[in-house]
Amino acid sequence: MNQKKPKNIVVLGTGGTIAGTAARASDNLGYSAAQVGVADLLAGVPGMSEVLEGHALVCEQVAQIDSKDMSFAIWSALALRVQQHLAQDDVAGVVITHGTDTLEETAFLLHAVLPAALQLHKPVVLTCAMRPASALSPDGPQNLLDAVALARADGACGVMAVCAGVVHAALAVQKVHVYRPDAFSSGDAGPLGYIEEGRLRLVNNWPLALTHQAPGALERITQVKTWPRVEIVMNYAGGSAAVVEALLQPVPSAPPLQGLIVAGTGNGTLHFELAAALQRAGQAGVRVLRASRCGEGRVLPVAGHAFADSNGLSPVKARVALMLALMIEGQTTRAAMCSDPN
Repeated sequence: MNQKKPKNIVVLGTGGTIAGTAARASDNLGYSAAQVGVADLLAGVPGMSEVLEGHALVCEQVAQIDSKDMSFAIWSALALRVQQHLAQDDVAGVVITHGTDTLEETAFLLHAVLPAALQLHKPVVLTCAMRPASALSPDGPQNLLDAVALARADGACGVMAVCAGVVHAALAVQKVHVYRPDAFSSGDAGPLGYIEEGRLRLVNNWPLALTHQAPGALERITQVKTWPRVEIVMNYAGGSAAVVEALLQPVPSAPPLQGLIVAGTGNGTLHFELAAALQRAGQAGVRVLRASRCGEGRVLPVAGHAFADSNGLSPVKARVALMLALMIEGQTTRAAMCSDPN
C-alpha cells in the first residue's frame, strides 16, 4: 500500500527583525536585522513537528535584508519564487519571514500580482517579529509556528499576515505600533481570525481578489527594468507647494515622476496651496491619487473632485497599486505602438 506523500510548507526567508541579533539579550532596539538564516530560524523553533501535522518543511533564502531597505528587485524575485512554489502540486502553502517595517507593502504587492494564491486555493503567509532572535523572549518562534499552522489550515488561501496570533488580510494589514509585539491591525475591516494553540479560528471570510486586478502583472514586474516613479506627499497645517514643485524637477539618477499619492487629512482633504501644486502636476502628466493619513477608514469619493481617490488603500499601498497600473499601461502603450503599421 502506497503511503501518501506529505505536502510541503515552503518557508522563504527575507531577513528582518525576526532574523536579527543584538550583543545583549536584553536589547530589543540596538540589534542588527537579517543576521540569522531561515534554516537556522526554523531549527530553533520548538514544537514545529506537532504543528506541521505530517506536512514537510522546505526553506529557501530569497533575501537577507532589513525590510526598511526593501527593493523592487527583491519584490520581483520574491513574487516569482512564490508563484513557482505555489504551482507545485506537492506544495500546500508558502510562509515568508519578513521585517515589520514594509510588510504591509510586500503583502499588498503579492496580493495584487499573485492570483494563483486564490485560484489554486493555497495560502501565502507573511510573518515577522518585533524582537530579535537573540532577545530574552523573542516573538519570532511563536509567530513562525502560527504562520505554519495557518499555511496548512483547511481552506486557507490568499495572501495574509500573522503576528501575535492575529491573522490579517493583505488588503487590510497595517503596522500601527513602533514597539509592542502585537504591532499590526486590520483597522475597521477587522482581522480574518486568530491562531490559538496551533489552530485557526476564522472570524471573517478568506481574502478576495482585487476587482481591478490586471492579468500578467507578475510577468511585468519580473521583466521591467525600471519601475514607474511614484512618490508620497502629506497634507498638514501650513502645507505648501514646495514639496510637489521639488519632486517635479528632474533628478539625474532617477526616472521622471509619473505618480503622486497624497496622504490627505480626514477624507483626503488638501491645503489649497498643496492642491494647486498637485493640479499643476496633473497637467504635467503626473497621475495623482488621494489617500488619507488617518489610520482607519477609507477615503470616500467626492463628486467633481480634481483627483481620484485611492479606492480604500492606505498611502503606501496606493503607491504600489499605482506603480503596477502605470507599468501595465506602459506595456499596453508600447505593444500598441509596435503593432501600429503607420
